[in-house]
Amino acid sequence: MENSFLLQGLNCPDCAAKIEHEVSLLTGIVEAKLNLAQQKLVITTATQADWLPIITAIVHKYEPDVTVVAEELSLTTLALSDLTCPNCAAKIEAELATLTNVQNVKFNLVSQTLTLQSSLAKEALLTTVRQIVHKYEPDVVVQLQAAEAKQTETSNSKARQILIIGTVLFLLGLICHYVWPIPYVNLVIFVIAYLILGASVLQKALRNIWHGRIFDENFLMTISTLGAFALGEFPEACAVMLFYQIGEYFQNLAVNRSRKSIAKLMDIRPDHANVRRHGQEIRVDPKDVQLNEEIIVYPGERIPLDGQIIAGQSSLDTSALTGESWPRSVTVNDQVLSGAINQSGALTIQVTTPYADSTVARILRLVEDAQSRKAPTENFITTFARYYTPIVVGLALLLALIPTLLLPGEASEWIRRSLVFLIVSCPCALVVSIPLTYFGGLGAASKEGILVKGSNFLEALSKLEACIFDKTGTLTCGQFEIAKVIPAPNHNEEELLKTAAQAEARSTHPIAKSLRKVEAMPTNLDSVQEISGQGIKACIGENEILVGNEELLTSAKINYTKVNTPGSKVYVAKNGEYLGCIIVTDEPKKDAQMTITALKKMGLKKLALLTGDSPENAAILGQRLGLDQVYAKLLPADKVKIIADYEEKLTSGQKLAFVGDGINDA
Repeated sequence: MENSFLLQGLNCPDCAAKIEHEVSLLTGIVEAKLNLAQQKLVITTATQADWLPIITAIVHKYEPDVTVVAEELSLTTLALSDLTCPNCAAKIEAELATLTNVQNVKFNLVSQTLTLQSSLAKEALLTTVRQIVHKYEPDVVVQLQAAEAKQTETSNSKARQILIIGTVLFLLGLICHYVWPIPYVNLVIFVIAYLILGASVLQKALRNIWHGRIFDENFLMTISTLGAFALGEFPEACAVMLFYQIGEYFQNLAVNRSRKSIAKLMDIRPDHANVRRHGQEIRVDPKDVQLNEEIIVYPGERIPLDGQIIAGQSSLDTSALTGESWPRSVTVNDQVLSGAINQSGALTIQVTTPYADSTVARILRLVEDAQSRKAPTENFITTFARYYTPIVVGLALLLALIPTLLLPGEASEWIRRSLVFLIVSCPCALVVSIPLTYFGGLGAASKEGILVKGSNFLEALSKLEACIFDKTGTLTCGQFEIAKVIPAPNHNEEELLKTAAQAEARSTHPIAKSLRKVEAMPTNLDSVQEISGQGIKACIGENEILVGNEELLTSAKINYTKVNTPGSKVYVAKNGEYLGCIIVTDEPKKDAQMTITALKKMGLKKLALLTGDSPENAAILGQRLGLDQVYAKLLPADKVKIIADYEEKLTSGQKLAFVGDGINDA
């Protein structure tokens, strides 16, 4: 059986690896996986037991401040802005405490935060809390995870303060040590700097010794830096702790950014489904909807389950699934996927896939699986220190004792040499040198707007054999631009563009935004009718204007000239007369061609394109940029399959890179 626990406040990869390892050794545990980005520990057990106190005890050995809760009763903190009435707060707290799926409700009036444990999904919990709060205080704003975000920011701010104060003191100590030597002043400054910068390391070392885990990297850093002080090498002792804190700070930044990205992706998870049962419409959890049941999705709502439309027509925003900004028109008998947002008309959908196998659930599982795949180097420091530290300490003791016994009178010198050996043996290659080298690479990448999840991925880039690209927003700008204007005979470009722009003045469609750039909004726009899957009909004064695809003009029985120019085609007619066609394209980024050329010069043998766009547009872009292969009309699962096929063809040691910019790409 499987149990999940949330480890809220856990940010240290080293501690996470140790916790995962120790939990996996417990009797009755078949497998343990700790996902640091989600702060989630999943255990597979052979026996049934109360694992919460056991897991909590192990976690608190390494991280005493981390809160451990079973996922089915996850701890959530909400911010209730402007709630200042103690009486209302007490009523809200009391009513929430009566709910069967909510426990341990605590409201802090000073910080205006509400903390509780619940089995509800966070969005569903937020909806429930808002309903109760607004019964008593309609103007109070209830925000999800505000306290967590504040806690993270507070933690980052504290780390910055420690780093700044420690760095200033370290530099001041260097000045007093080398430039203007003042007896004992430099020692005092270095001691203060050391205690500020090394407090966390010293604390962990003492705590681990108390729990019987003496030999780890914290112990070695502590004993070697204290040895440096004993030898009078004050700057070296402080420098080790300073570089360690710099590494910790950037590590926490990377972890928190990854966590925010995951949280953003989780926004595609639907929090409810409107299901029709026994002639009534009720709101339920998507997991409770059965196959072949009918659900209703209203404009603005996210489709909760995969299914087939049996009534209604609309436009869907599928950008979370495909990355394409172009809305997809759907009608009766069309298949729709969970995660898409209904933009216009109400849809009645017959469910064809249970929630566990829905598109949203599969995407979320893909992300969780990816987060759980650990590189071999992720556990290297822990494994290295487990064997390296006791060996180094043992050798240092032998270096101090054996010569002293054999050469009487030389004890102080050999003790000094053993301390020197400890300082030299401190794993600076891991604690200082290697992280700083990678930080240089990460810093250079960040200047170009690139966030690298870990240094092991930088190393993997040197072994690249193939690179696969997303299209929209990655190789292209992600914004539609007018590429060509083709007026009908007896009409001109200015008239065509002006007419189309006026008709699209109120539309939110991405193409409408590109057309509006050429004309201000008309003051006499009387009405606009959106014709799903075809375009719009606008009335401006006495003029009736049609702007849309071929089907729109065909249904209106307007004679037009079909255009075969590559790109998205917008046909325009006014008062039954064809005015012409506007070609709209998503243009490649200015540096896309340069990037592809540079990668080929670097020796990459395969450059491919994966996109949810049409085959026609994808082929044009692929040919224009010189890509080796193009795949179109893909969903995230299709992209995963193609990438897996590519990986199978790679030889040992070769790497494949995927480049994308959206949630669907993640």
